[in-house]
Amino acid sequence: MTDTKQLEKKINKVYKTGNLKQAIELCQIGLQDDPSNADLHVRLGDLYLAWHLDIHNSCRYIDEAVTEYQLALETYIDSAEIYFKIGQAHYFKGDLDKAINYFDSAISKDSKCGKAYYLLAETYTKKARFLEAAINAKKAIKAMPFANSCAHFLLSALYHVSSARSFKNWFLARFEFILSVLTLPFDKIAMGNVCKTLSYVKFLPIILKGNYLVQVNKPDEAIEIYNAALEKAPGFLPLYCLLGDVYRMLGRFDDAITEYKMAIWLDSLNIPAYRHLCSAYEEQGDYDSAVDIYEKLIKIMPNMPDVHSNLANILYVKGDIDGAISHFQTAVTLNPKKQWTSIVNQTLGFVYQEAKQDYDAAISSYQSAYLQTPQDIDIYVNLGSAFYDKDDIDNALQIYKNALDLDPENAKIHCNLGFLYWGKGDLDEAIKEYQLAIKYDPNYDIAYNNMGVIYLDDLGRVKEAKDLFIKSVECNPNYALAHFNLARAISITGDKIEAAKLYQIAQDINKITNEIDPQDILDKINDLFN
Repeated sequence: MTDTKQLEKKINKVYKTGNLKQAIELCQIGLQDDPSNADLHVRLGDLYLAWHLDIHNSCRYIDEAVTEYQLALETYIDSAEIYFKIGQAHYFKGDLDKAINYFDSAISKDSKCGKAYYLLAETYTKKARFLEAAINAKKAIKAMPFANSCAHFLLSALYHVSSARSFKNWFLARFEFILSVLTLPFDKIAMGNVCKTLSYVKFLPIILKGNYLVQVNKPDEAIEIYNAALEKAPGFLPLYCLLGDVYRMLGRFDDAITEYKMAIWLDSLNIPAYRHLCSAYEEQGDYDSAVDIYEKLIKIMPNMPDVHSNLANILYVKGDIDGAISHFQTAVTLNPKKQWTSIVNQTLGFVYQEAKQDYDAAISSYQSAYLQTPQDIDIYVNLGSAFYDKDDIDNALQIYKNALDLDPENAKIHCNLGFLYWGKGDLDEAIKEYQLAIKYDPNYDIAYNNMGVIYLDDLGRVKEAKDLFIKSVECNPNYALAHFNLARAISITGDKIEAAKLYQIAQDINKITNEIDPQDILDKINDLFN
């Protein structure tokens, strides 16, 4: 027994000097003489865990720590402390389910094991099970009311991220933070975390230098200094996000995603890291992963409208129209700012109009947008379009006329009015509106083309139609329909060769723009020589 105590003193003395390797060797020597010494197994497990977590050594000793704790458990089968230590090791290893099981076992052995409750709360936070995290953080505080600054701080963070539009959570977040400060002197782990965080101040010049290098277009040098800093301070969260941003800027999405994930692993409530990770997945085209991350972010912050809106956009791209509509509606309901909500309502209206052909719902959404921002001319354009799709021409006309009261020189509104009058057979009014559209926008290719079609097909004035189509093509050389119509006009004059060339140009452009049914072009080409 005396020899064991002397060995423990020697191990502690060596450990205090920072020589973990020698301390481990001393433990191993002691266990060679006394393999069943459970206390030495626990001590060796602690040393392995400490060496694993030492930022100055690139070593992985979690499995060795777990093995030593399990050997000790054979002797101390009912030890809550050892169950906690095994759970802690699995937590740092990232095996969260096993960690939960061992923490639960520790609590079953000792219902006042505050450390187990706290790390269980942290584990649930990493698994995005925030209600269970908060419950266990409160249990940790109850078990250790004065020595649990960490649990107060975790609760503060949990309340903070869910405080949008909730004064109660906002107040609780600040209250828990104050308690975390007041109990800080009684919590050694929290004190260590604070000291570690304060030590990161010395890396501020590196952050500033990295930002400067990015600004002067030297991202590779920025990456180099950020990586060098992370080797010295692998727990410094801002560096991971900054490094991820530089990788993303260079199109190195896999590297960026790795950095953002690391930031989230270190802090499961790191909202900027979640947002940047979503953006990286979107830019990479990995929409499934982006959806998964947005859904996790919504679990953390259910009342953030922009997150719902962003998720809705991705779901729309993926073809999940109903899911997109649901999240757009949630975003609108949260209603943070009139301008922003108006834009979301217009987007929702577009989805109803184009994807669902539910014109009444589209009109309702556009009208809601109008109530938010009645001076937004785009709302009138969209609302008029929805009425037109519904075959309600009179309402569409009235909406566009109302829009002209706001902006009488808006070329697009005049062009849309021209189209509606044309559909009603009022050719004079249609031509008048197209002329006004061209007056206010001399390069309005669609107005030239549409007026040309009226002259060609309705009035039989081929020369004027030809001139208008030529002008449309000059304004937009990639306008397949204008080339097609110009070919039609020229074919009437008898110049079949020139018409065929123009049809071919229309066909080539149409392969990209898809403006015309390809069969219509082929039929026209065949008709030229039949």
